[in-house]
Amino acid sequence: MQNLLIEIGNTALKAALSEGMTLGKTFRYQGEKKTEFILSLVEKEKPSTVVVASVYDISGAEEKRLRKACPDMLLLDPSHKEVLGRYGIPEHLTFDRAAALIGTRYLFKGKACTLVDFGTTLTVDFLGEDGTWQGGNISLGCRTRFKAVNRYSKALPSVNIPDNPPSVGTSVQSSIEAGVVSGIMFEIQGYVDSKPGNIVVFTGGDANYFAKRMKNSIFVVCNLVLIGLALITDDYVERKTQ
Repeated sequence: MQNLLIEIGNTALKAALSEGMTLGKTFRYQGEKKTEFILSLVEKEKPSTVVVASVYDISGAEEKRLRKACPDMLLLDPSHKEVLGRYGIPEHLTFDRAAALIGTRYLFKGKACTLVDFGTTLTVDFLGEDGTWQGGNISLGCRTRFKAVNRYSKALPSVNIPDNPPSVGTSVQSSIEAGVVSGIMFEIQGYVDSKPGNIVVFTGGDANYFAKRMKNSIFVVCNLVLIGLALITDDYVERKTQ
């Protein structure tokens, strides 16, 4: 039976079809009409179960439209966080972050892990060998930092992520490039060095960009959140049949 996994993040919607733990076609949408996009996927793909995980509350009207199109829907948002208790994950974590932790536990079972998610925000989470969440930190993501430099200063320009940032800037632009990228590198290296025995896992949109600049061995899992949602979906479907 085919399922549809939906992740609504801070800047984009990501989706994937799944059968068990096998991910199929993936989709990405970056716009305002997220409900309409989900409904179009449901109409086209006709999944048996839909899981929607969102960083913000799905309104009652949106939920009603989604459930009408797909009655077998699991909604995971700030108002529907009770499912996290089954996984021993605190309810204050957003579902994208929680799903990434669940996916990491599954892929690296029995290993202590340092998980870094490079998205709109930069999140760093630590898992013990038994899968227990040991805490984590949140700061600004790479692209968010570049935007903030321009937005909150009067004289500094808007700069994009460079393909080959210098280690030290020799102009205003290269100084911003070097400052943001090197700052994140030093930040992440500090976290990695603080847990030298941990497996290091990178995910998120800029994971590959930073992984190739690290001196340590890094596992990059781009669809980690969707893997976590596939696990949650499997558990949900299994409980229904018991």
